[in-house]
Amino acid sequence: MKKNIFLAAGLLFSMSAQAQILDIIKSAVKDKTGVDLNVPVKNNGTATSTTTTGQSNHSSANLGNLTSTQISSGLKEALSMGVTDGVKKLAVTDGFFKNEAVKILMPEKLRKIDTTLRSIGMGSLADEGVKLLNRAAEDAVTEAAPIFTNAITSMTITDAKNILLGSNNAATNYLQGKTQTQLFNAFQPKVKASLGKVGADTLWKNLISKYNTFTGQSVTTDLNEYVTTETINGVFKMVADKESGIRNTPAMRTTSILQKVFGAQDGK
Repeated sequence: MKKNIFLAAGLLFSMSAQAQILDIIKSAVKDKTGVDLNVPVKNNGTATSTTTTGQSNHSSANLGNLTSTQISSGLKEALSMGVTDGVKKLAVTDGFFKNEAVKILMPEKLRKIDTTLRSIGMGSLADEGVKLLNRAAEDAVTEAAPIFTNAITSMTITDAKNILLGSNNAATNYLQGKTQTQLFNAFQPKVKASLGKVGADTLWKNLISKYNTFTGQSVTTDLNEYVTTETINGVFKMVADKESGIRNTPAMRTTSILQKVFGAQDGK
């Protein structure tokens, strides 16, 4: 019995001594490092969450600690400006015709017509044919605005983050992927009507007829499809130019959200 009492007393003394030693160690650590070892250690789930948050904050730091809403708003505003400015510049007389970046040229299949007409002194007729193709595009391009607006509105937070950290034309490429088919379907009837409205269809029938008579050949092409495709390409070219400008030229960031979002992108 006495033996058990001595054993118990010895065990209690040992535990007490260990506790005192542990308290001394904790105090020393706190004095040296400022870390309080008495604070409970978080469980694995919490620790994992903290690590993830740290990674997320590092990623956000690359974007100037922007919120997802700010990123989305900035990208949508940049695209809206690109579309608005692009359509506005194209939907006027000479918007296509006198802009070498988007001017619609003679269809490749009909370029031999151009050469032949000029060789027989009918270059002015060929020039008029090209001009009227561009006039049809200028008349039809306004159809793009509402289609673009829908695509921009539907942009997700994930889309926006990927676009912001993407290439100079990442937003334009996103928009093209979302709208290409819709634009073509919407533009085709409008372009067809515009070709008739400006007299391009009649003039081109005359051009092709003269060429076929002169050469004994039979050349045809779908001008409607050609002008529709070239009109769409022209719009995207203008949007891409605007996007690249906003990304690379601080002076083109004319609103606070553009300055904040694309200013953060500068240091990505």
